[in-house]
Amino acid sequence: MTRIDGRAADQLRPVQITTDFVKFAEGSCLIRCGDTMVLCCASVEDKAPPHVPEGTGWVTAEYSMLPRANRERSKRDVSKLKLSPRSAEIQRLVGRSLRAAVDMAALGERTITVDCDVLQGDGGTRTASVTGGFVALALACRKLVADGVLPESPIRHFVAGVSAGIVDETPMLDLQYSEDSRAQVDLNCVMNEAGEIIELQGTGEGRAFTPVEQQELVRLCAKGNAELLAIQKEALGG
Repeated sequence: MTRIDGRAADQLRPVQITTDFVKFAEGSCLIRCGDTMVLCCASVEDKAPPHVPEGTGWVTAEYSMLPRANRERSKRDVSKLKLSPRSAEIQRLVGRSLRAAVDMAALGERTITVDCDVLQGDGGTRTASVTGGFVALALACRKLVADGVLPESPIRHFVAGVSAGIVDETPMLDLQYSEDSRAQVDLNCVMNEAGEIIELQGTGEGRAFTPVEQQELVRLCAKGNAELLAIQKEALGG
C-alpha cells in the first residue's frame, strides 16, 4: 500500500536534531520526526535520591505534552493536580531507557533529570523523547567532563527508540498519527548501538499478532534505530 506521505514501508520520517536549543540547561536539543517535535532538556543536580546505592547516581525523566501539541487543546497535568496515566507511563519508559545508557557509578552522587516536552505530536512522541532525550543527556555528561567535574563521560552506549506497526495488514516503520490511529498492531522498540533491545512494547490494538509478525516489526525497528543512532552521532559531532 502507498503511505499518506509517500514513504516506503521501511522508511523513517525526516529527522532533525538541533542541539543546545535552550540556553540554561546543561544539555538540550529539539528533535523533529516528521511533524512531531519534542524539546528535551537535561538538568544536573549534585545529589542522588536516597534509594540509590552510596556513591552512585541516578537518571530520570519527565514527560509532558503541551496543551496545543495535538489537534485539540488538552488540559495541563497541573490543572488536574496529578500526572495523566499516559504521561506517567511514558516518562517511566524514557527514564528506564536513558538509565540503560549510563554507568551510575561513574556518574557519582548526582542526578540528571531529562525533561521531554512535546511541542507538537504527530505520532511517536515517546520514542522521539527517548532519541532526543539521549542527546540531551549526552550533552549534559559532556559538560560535566568539560567543567572538570568528571574525568570521563559516564555514557556507556547510545540509545534510540522508534515505533513500527501493522496498518491494513502491512508492516510499517515509524508511524505518524494518521497511521497510528488506525493501526492493527503497534510496537515501540528501544535499542542500544549494539542492536540489543532495552525496551519492547507491543500491543494488538485491532487484532492479535503472531511471533513472526513481531519479529518483522522488530526487524523494522532495528533498521530505523540504526539510522537514528547515526543521526544522534552526527548531532553530537561524531
